[in-house]
Amino acid sequence: MALVPEPIAGFLHNETPQAWLDEASGRLPEMLLDHANCELKAASTALGFLYRYPDRTQLAQRMSRLAREELRHFEQVRSIMEDMDIPFERLTASRYAGGLRDTVRDEEPWKLLDLLLIGALIEARSCERFARVAPRLPERLGKFYNGLLASEARHFEHYIAFARSETGLDDAEIDARLEELKAIEAQLIADPDPQFRFHSGPPAL
Repeated sequence: MALVPEPIAGFLHNETPQAWLDEASGRLPEMLLDHANCELKAASTALGFLYRYPDRTQLAQRMSRLAREELRHFEQVRSIMEDMDIPFERLTASRYAGGLRDTVRDEEPWKLLDLLLIGALIEARSCERFARVAPRLPERLGKFYNGLLASEARHFEHYIAFARSETGLDDAEIDARLEELKAIEAQLIADPDPQFRFHSGPPAL
């Protein structure tokens, strides 16, 4: 059974609701479709940092590697979907992604800080969900999700490190903003969601 890595478990304010895990176990095609879309969006997010902050050498190099890794994950999910006869289609942003995106401030360096901290939160939640849902999945898919834990945890650590090294803000300001965003993320995960997605809350009745 996969365990949530300790840095991730200690970082998030809450666990994935049991109701979401129960729902996901019976909706594998939808979960995989959204997972594929999430990997594509993660690659696009990494490329967005490259376009927006090309002068930040360390950030640009890391995001270039991250984009390639996320695209590799996208290819792997698509392969599993093809074997399961699940067609791919583009999905709109989830309530979770939209809710986090709405918190991003317009002015620098706070915009960069918010984007990096939100990246960390999304990677941390993805890691936690992979670990918790993997034991409920068919063997091939469960092994694949277990295999993603290390990379998601590593991505989380990189986002946090860059928030501290690239924004020029002091730790107290960074930590205060992180706590605000953690609380928002936790509420998005806890609130009932009318739409099932990989990062959705428990299903609305």
